[in-house]
Amino acid sequence: MTVPIDPYAADLPPWAREGRLGVGVISGGKVGSVLGAALRSAGHQVVGVHAVSVGSQDRAENLLPGVPVLEIPEIVRRAELVLLAVPDDVLGKLVAGAAEAGHFHPGQLVVHTSGRYGTGVLKPATDAGAIGLAIHPAMTFSGMSMDLQRLNASAFAVTADPEVMPVAQALAVEMGGEPVVVEEQHRGAYHAALAHASNHLNILTAQSSEVLERIGIADPSHVLGPLMQASLDNALASGAGSLTGPVARGDAGTVRQHLRVLADSGLPADVRSAYIAMAQSAVQRALALGTLTENQAAELLDLLAE
Repeated sequence: MTVPIDPYAADLPPWAREGRLGVGVISGGKVGSVLGAALRSAGHQVVGVHAVSVGSQDRAENLLPGVPVLEIPEIVRRAELVLLAVPDDVLGKLVAGAAEAGHFHPGQLVVHTSGRYGTGVLKPATDAGAIGLAIHPAMTFSGMSMDLQRLNASAFAVTADPEVMPVAQALAVEMGGEPVVVEEQHRGAYHAALAHASNHLNILTAQSSEVLERIGIADPSHVLGPLMQASLDNALASGAGSLTGPVARGDAGTVRQHLRVLADSGLPADVRSAYIAMAQSAVQRALALGTLTENQAAELLDLLAE
């Protein structure tokens, strides 16, 4: 399988027009190893992987067998496509350092997987003649082979200059995802939305599980799983209009009981504070939807502020 790149979309070197790329992976973390394996499955050659920790080396061995573990300068020297799958706070320094050392070369594709950044963070590389692309898969990674199947259900946020956007989109498709164009100036908002949905869902699940464990329910996931899955499905289908529960009904008495129980249960304080913050947001949404009257909303907000 080859990357369906339009040879007239950009002034790309011959290897890019042919669609077969030598890929260098920096680094062999959960994201890099999986995406490197996805590109390899699409017919590209992974020419090297940077893996420092024992975990990264194990992932590289499992997902990229036979690929040499190399230092960053050698990977950039060998690669026609450099895949930068490093933490957000490291990305800018890494690109700047490699560019200052003269490692990037004209026509080379430099792709990062950070949700936070667009292509601006790659400017030191593009100033050296490289082609910068931002491709972020909207999923969580385990670093195991099952992630390759999960990529098929994932959106990939792609940001690139218009003339090379087809290249970014084609690579996203080859990795198994559905490309979604996100403009450079919107990458921060995009990433905040994903972090709010994914990371905070994790916290809400953990907090609710802890409450159930405190009252003797041995397997909270059995109780929460079907409920949370149905709520998620409804929310994705209907948005805030699917909101149910005591806040949506204006049931201040029930909310008062919840606050009392959460305060007296010996639970960490963050459980109650999270409940209050989310309930306050729910009141505002319910009021905007017209499911609460002004008086009901005021009563609930006063109660939550006490």
